[in-house]
Amino acid sequence: MFSGLKIALVFIVLAAAGGGLFYVKQLQSNLEIARLNNAKLESAIETSEQSLATLKADNIRLNALSDQLNEDLSKSEQYGDELRATLNKHNLTHLANKKPGLIQNRMQGKTDELWKDLESITGNTPTE
Repeated sequence: MFSGLKIALVFIVLAAAGGGLFYVKQLQSNLEIARLNNAKLESAIETSEQSLATLKADNIRLNALSDQLNEDLSKSEQYGDELRATLNKHNLTHLANKKPGLIQNRMQGKTDELWKDLESITGNTPTE
């Protein structure tokens, strides 16, 4: 009977050791999976940080471009105001009624120049 108890005790110890070994192997497997997931997360964080840096750089560039466009718009509006003031100063309708031949030739010449400029900008060549 004492030997049966020893055999049972040995089986219990072996079962506990086997269960412990299984538990340790499971923990090692989980740890390896956690390490792989951690590496993936670090890669994702690095990619995210690079994207964020790119977005910040693009934002700075776009702000600079926006400032330049606003400055150009302001200059254009100022030029338009000056041009309107000049045109209001010179009453072309009154001049055309007073000296139609003089103003017609000038207006036609400038209109022809404008069309030539437009054709050259759009890539069409004038058909003279």
